[in-house]
Amino acid sequence: MNSNLLGAKGEQSAARFLRKEGYEIISANYKTLIGEIDIVAQKDNVVCFVEVKTRQEGGMFPPSAAVDIKKQENIKSSVANYVNKYKIKNEIRYDIIEVLVNGNTVTNINHIKTFLKIIIK
Repeated sequence: MNSNLLGAKGEQSAARFLRKEGYEIISANYKTLIGEIDIVAQKDNVVCFVEVKTRQEGGMFPPSAAVDIKKQENIKSSVANYVNKYKIKNEIRYDIIEVLVNGNTVTNINHIKTFLKIIIK
């Protein structure tokens, strides 16, 4: 499976997972000049900006290892753009969802909550 298909499968699986967990999906693939927010979801008055990382099983590092400092800075800039554009006043949280696949089958989803948390006033 090529990386674009793998990423799309992971994002679809992550969105389904979030819905099952009681989140409302507000937006997907929100693009800015700096980067992209994979999923924007809300639950209990907290808006979550979710980075989805999908990898084949058996990798040396967990998918979340790909969210390095540069990627985090790009996410923060994209989130600031989103928050300003849509006048978000809720508490916000940055999450990562790791999706592991074996061939074409999702084998594990790991939701890492609050890798960075900010309250917007």
